[in-house]
Amino acid sequence: MSRIRKAIFPVAGLGTRFLPATKAMPKEMQTVVDRPLIQLVVDEARQAGIEHCIFVTGRNKGVIEDHFDRQFELEVTLVERGKKADLKLLETDLPGAGDTSFTRQQSPLGLGHAVWCARDLVGNEPFAVILPDVLVKNPRGCLAQMIDAAIDLDANANIVAVEEVPMDRVHMYGIVGVGKQKGKAFEITQMVEKPKQSEAPSNLSITGRYILQPEIFDILGKQAAGAGGEIQLTDAMLELAKTQPFYSFEFEGRSYDCGSKIGFLSANVAYGLDRPDLAVELRKEIEQLLAAK
Repeated sequence: MSRIRKAIFPVAGLGTRFLPATKAMPKEMQTVVDRPLIQLVVDEARQAGIEHCIFVTGRNKGVIEDHFDRQFELEVTLVERGKKADLKLLETDLPGAGDTSFTRQQSPLGLGHAVWCARDLVGNEPFAVILPDVLVKNPRGCLAQMIDAAIDLDANANIVAVEEVPMDRVHMYGIVGVGKQKGKAFEITQMVEKPKQSEAPSNLSITGRYILQPEIFDILGKQAAGAGGEIQLTDAMLELAKTQPFYSFEFEGRSYDCGSKIGFLSANVAYGLDRPDLAVELRKEIEQLLAAK
């Protein structure tokens, strides 16, 4: 497989599950400890060698673009106050010139449509899709593991990150069926969106990370709306799977669905406990809260 240089971040969603917090602030800018969700997934992409981050935005998402730009007034203030560590942190997080692009999804027509909106920015090369709602906690990140696994696969392979979920919850996810192993990946034999437990081909759920071939754009451009009246990425993958191989990759680490309140709260606790400057006091606070119940 060719080197993966570009990643799409679909960030046009309304974040209705987090109202009223997301009325004026995009859900992707909600913080896990002290880093916005979007920054954490961009960190993962950069760690994996991604050179160009493509954000598919919507209305009221301008703050995401501002986050990845300089703020000269803040930088001047930090210099004047001698806050060198804070200034260095901002400089480390700042993308290089031309390393980010922003395009607009004018209407909420689904994940597949959001990916299609980035077609001209991606061009004719394989690319990654990273859902900012999903954090994967692992020192190496999920995407880097997927790119490593791709070395053993066909040049035109597509890869989907998966993880096990309880069988009584398969109806909440996209589920894959798997066949022969190739390296660290498994051939995908089925992809089913939110199946009944009795009809699920496995308990391996699709988990917010994809490596896809550019031919999917032509399919998305012609695809009719599917479930929920939206253009579904899964439908396009099913069509592409008729002509190209698809593989599942079960990553190491734990995922947190930060599109749900429990997942978001859990991520804050888990990432907080990983911080040497916070862990001891946070653990004490948690213990006191539990003891008081």
